[in-house]
Amino acid sequence: MSDKIDNRGLTRRQSLKAGAAVAGAAMMPFAFSRWALADDQPAMGTWPAGSQGDTVTIGASVPRTGPYAVQGEDELKGMQLAVEHINEGNDLLKQIAPKVTKGLLGKQVALVVADSAAKPNEAVQEQQTFITNNKIIAMTGATSSAVAVALNKFAQREKVLYLVAISGSNDTTGKDCARYSFRQCFYGETAANAIGPVLLKNFGKNRKAAFMTPDYTYGHTVTKSMNDYLTSQGGWTQVTDQVSPLGTQDFSQYLTNIANSGAEFIINVNWGRDGVLSMQQAKQFGLTPKMKMVVPYQIPFLAKQVGADLTAGVFAATDFWWTLEDKYPLAKSFVDAFQAKYNYRPEWGAENGYMQFAIWARMVSEAGTFYPPDVIKQYEKGETFPSMVGDVRFRPEDHQLIRPVIIVRGKGLKDMTNSEDYWEVLEVVPGEPLMQKPDAFGCSLGSYT
Repeated sequence: MSDKIDNRGLTRRQSLKAGAAVAGAAMMPFAFSRWALADDQPAMGTWPAGSQGDTVTIGASVPRTGPYAVQGEDELKGMQLAVEHINEGNDLLKQIAPKVTKGLLGKQVALVVADSAAKPNEAVQEQQTFITNNKIIAMTGATSSAVAVALNKFAQREKVLYLVAISGSNDTTGKDCARYSFRQCFYGETAANAIGPVLLKNFGKNRKAAFMTPDYTYGHTVTKSMNDYLTSQGGWTQVTDQVSPLGTQDFSQYLTNIANSGAEFIINVNWGRDGVLSMQQAKQFGLTPKMKMVVPYQIPFLAKQVGADLTAGVFAATDFWWTLEDKYPLAKSFVDAFQAKYNYRPEWGAENGYMQFAIWARMVSEAGTFYPPDVIKQYEKGETFPSMVGDVRFRPEDHQLIRPVIIVRGKGLKDMTNSEDYWEVLEVVPGEPLMQKPDAFGCSLGSYT
């Protein structure tokens, strides 16, 4: 069975870009379960219309063009694989969501997709169209934290669950958190508290760092967390903070300022194509390797795009790296399944997309209903469940997953065992000690109804 996007309400440009991806499998007869008990609840959001047929739909607004397009395509592949696994009752997904059979509560799951180009207004408009035309019961997408923050607010207003895709800003589960939003991936504060000790151990105290910061919520919060850690714990000095607009292609003015700053390190917070171009141009300017490059929030495909010669020796924090298959059986199963379908080993965006959908399937199946407040309360129980990086759980106060942060260092060409062996995993840092207190960044979740 397939489902098509109805593009009414989108601009012509968005209509041309919008696409639909639907994963299907044999239907199961409807099974009576606890979800029927929610039938007497008042209508809200897309409840109950979105779950009355034989298919429920998730709307994805991901960047398929623009500076984050490469990463958007990767996370979308993870989502698509998860939908396929939900509908077929795949053993990998059932290890995370054991009550899933074939489909979810007797229904097939479909995915409709549009290109956000990493622009908040476009993402919101696309999700509004999906609500109107497809009666989506959940939404996903981000890659830009500006999109994540906008969709947080939209999800809370519309009372439709939001499964945050890639978002590194502290604000996503901080001051801009929402009752209807949940984040699986690591973020600025946990990245800084994980990689900071590694930098101090390897390079010592009282060093000078230049920061390269994209000018929006992700960049500013990651830079603040990194600088706060390095200054307070290591006596490092931020000699300059070069702030650039998202989508910058020529970094010469910023790199010139860094060259004249006396910096010993470049803490490059730029992401996606901006991260790739700024790293390449830092090399062309002769700044690296004399100045050591640090990537506090690792970019999927960074090493592949810039080459192992530029990432060799670079320290980075990340959500997942495929060689964790040697440590975690679920990681191996995921890597094998993803590689078999897409012919490359997954980057962390794909892992995040898959896990968000698998977790959602777990919560819905455990709650026994698609009624949003009941699904949210299932998340908020804070129960432990397995993941690609070991056992994890959600923190009910801010809807942030408590999960490890992975510290990696770039390999040189001579040390790579295959064409995708770019990073060496140094540490899997337990997540809870890395996190701020739940109220430290101003989270107030909002209402259920």
